[in-house]
Amino acid sequence: MGETVRPDDMGADLGEKATLLQFSSAFCAPCRATRRILGEVSDMVEGVAHVELDAEAHLDLVRRLKIVRTPTVLVLDEAGRVVRRATGAPRKPDVIAALGEAIP
Repeated sequence: MGETVRPDDMGADLGEKATLLQFSSAFCAPCRATRRILGEVSDMVEGVAHVELDAEAHLDLVRRLKIVRTPTVLVLDEAGRVVRRATGAPRKPDVIAALGEAIP
């Protein structure tokens, strides 16, 4: 994947160990479910931040990262490198497994 997302790209700090970066849109029902799941995982796993961005408000970043639908979730390591990417509402076990790739 190779892309890196910086805190100033998101307007939020990276998690100490990993970041779950969610791109959402206003009328997206799966985005609400994704917000809940990612929030629960970030509360469960120490050092993991969940950042949700409105895709329309961050078009430069959306284009740079080639986000084509919402929800899209990027799993970032502690340096902001994209290690996993998924579209659609995720399952909690899949998110936890993806974090295993981001956290050494």
